[in-house]
Amino acid sequence: MRNACALALACAALLLPASAAAQGSDPRLVPDVSSRAIDIQYSFTGEELLLFGAILYPGQRLPDDRADIVVVLKGPVRPIVLREKRRVAGIWVNANSIRLRTSPGFYAIGSSRPIDKLVDERTAAIFELGLNNLSMSPSGFSEAKKLERFEGGLIDLYRRLGLFYENPAAVEISEGVLYRARIPVPARVPVGTYRAETYLISRGRVLAVASRDVQIRKAGFERFVALAAQRHGFLYGLAAVLLSLVLGWGASAIFRRR
Repeated sequence: MRNACALALACAALLLPASAAAQGSDPRLVPDVSSRAIDIQYSFTGEELLLFGAILYPGQRLPDDRADIVVVLKGPVRPIVLREKRRVAGIWVNANSIRLRTSPGFYAIGSSRPIDKLVDERTAAIFELGLNNLSMSPSGFSEAKKLERFEGGLIDLYRRLGLFYENPAAVEISEGVLYRARIPVPARVPVGTYRAETYLISRGRVLAVASRDVQIRKAGFERFVALAAQRHGFLYGLAAVLLSLVLGWGASAIFRRR
């Protein structure tokens, strides 16, 4: 796998520089991923996704200043309601709540150096580089302290579940041209369309951005059940009730015989 990726990147670096130079003086990224689709079955325990690619400089001339790479894998974006629980008279009850319209179900970022060493806070916020720079778009007006508290709680929870991941040393750059990074995908990752984004950064500026789509989907019997629930909700519910009744009757019949 590694040899194949290295060979593909070397070929890209040799074949494409002329076209890159013809298009201007800015460098280009040629990214790819080890798998464009990840199938989730009952035995799925997680996977490691390899993000790799090449940096194409005009005229095949490497700059004097070191360039850095940041890779991001995120998706699917969805609205989510967060509720804060408080203890009242010995009972835990829902207190404050907030609705976030664009919360990613999964977010992983890897870089060749820490983000705060690469760009300033404004640039990091614009490109949403880092967990603390995610823009989750709260619905309605929310106090800054309240929003910060809820977002901090969500980030902490998703970190522990493996759904949010940050590694400032995940990207390896070879010969100043080839790069690669490994992103762990946990077993409980949500299905949907993901974006694998690559950023080329130098002197605090984002010089180039490129992306690839990655599909994470259910497969096998799990896919059949999920599609049945989505497309034929009534029949799916009816079948579930009937199956429960049959299993309950069977269990009671067995115990009566004993």
